[in-house]
Amino acid sequence: MASVKLERVSKSYEALTVLENIDLEIADGEFCVFVGPSGCGKSTLLRMIAGLEDISSGTLWIGERKVNALSPKERGIAMVFQSYALYPHRTVRGNMEFGLKLSRLPRAEIDRRVAKAAKMLQIEHLLDRRPSQLSGGQRQRAAIGRAVVRDPSVFLFDEPLSNLDAALRVSTRREIADLHRTLGATMIYVTHDQVEAMTLADRIVVLSDGVIQQVGTPLDLYATPANLFVARFIGSAQMNVMNATVAGLSNDTITLDVAGLGAVLIPALGRVPLEGDRVSFGIRPEHLAVDPEGPYRARAEAAENLGDHVLVEAGLPDGEPVLLKCGATARIARGDQMNFRLNGVDAHLFDADGLRISPAPGHEPTEPV
Repeated sequence: MASVKLERVSKSYEALTVLENIDLEIADGEFCVFVGPSGCGKSTLLRMIAGLEDISSGTLWIGERKVNALSPKERGIAMVFQSYALYPHRTVRGNMEFGLKLSRLPRAEIDRRVAKAAKMLQIEHLLDRRPSQLSGGQRQRAAIGRAVVRDPSVFLFDEPLSNLDAALRVSTRREIADLHRTLGATMIYVTHDQVEAMTLADRIVVLSDGVIQQVGTPLDLYATPANLFVARFIGSAQMNVMNATVAGLSNDTITLDVAGLGAVLIPALGRVPLEGDRVSFGIRPEHLAVDPEGPYRARAEAAENLGDHVLVEAGLPDGEPVLLKCGATARIARGDQMNFRLNGVDAHLFDADGLRISPAPGHEPTEPV
């Protein structure tokens, strides 16, 4: 296995820059996930690591080797694509052993690798079938098996679960996580699905407009987003963000005048804004609690019962929208007036440039156990 290091890596197509000065180091054996909206550059970055896209500037290292000028097959990587990319006229066995034959490995070694990977992925009974005879999940496992037999230094996954239905996505995601634990391999995974990112990653790289916004563990990104983009992108449902003004400061408390809410008190931690500053106040839907005695009032516009919770879309008195995540037993219908409360310890504060001012101290990130 090997680490991956990018030093000021950029990608341009004539006058269009799609990735700019990417500095990133992925440790040997780490599971790193690239996330971001469509067009943010995450798949292009993965293809540059694979050698399928040229690097416009900067340096890429895989292990101790500078690989900018190396072809994909010389980089020691294996890639799993969204479209499976299986040869339709070959069996699963034929697809898995094809690259090994090109490498002129001995027949016994090819058979050993194919048998080992098939057992690991539980596709031994599928080895003699063609792709047209497989379900979507079976095709994806065959594509993963083709990567595993190559014994690469780095595995690359480009949105591998996008073509699967919800149930298959869950089971295949679990299989990929098990594969990582079994092999201890370096894996880089691209997705637009934050659930995949949060459940699979050791670390997540959030990209927007070709620039890294934040790198951290799933808990880091959820509890202490570095800016408004990460705050809104990570978390389902999306964080509530409201305009606010700093109305007062004391030694340990910031008083905010929040649009639609009025006065809100939060702890003064880290960088403290100045009185009169315009800021953004953020709080996640699960940190707003419906309470008949609560000081804040809203009118329900819609309520979605999702089984384990009810997601309520509501409007504050000034028309500002707000989302609340309620318990499964909540009985809220469109048009209902409700009171709610919040705890300032759960709030997030961002300056006029969208950068984080202070953490939510009740949800500090911790090292994984």
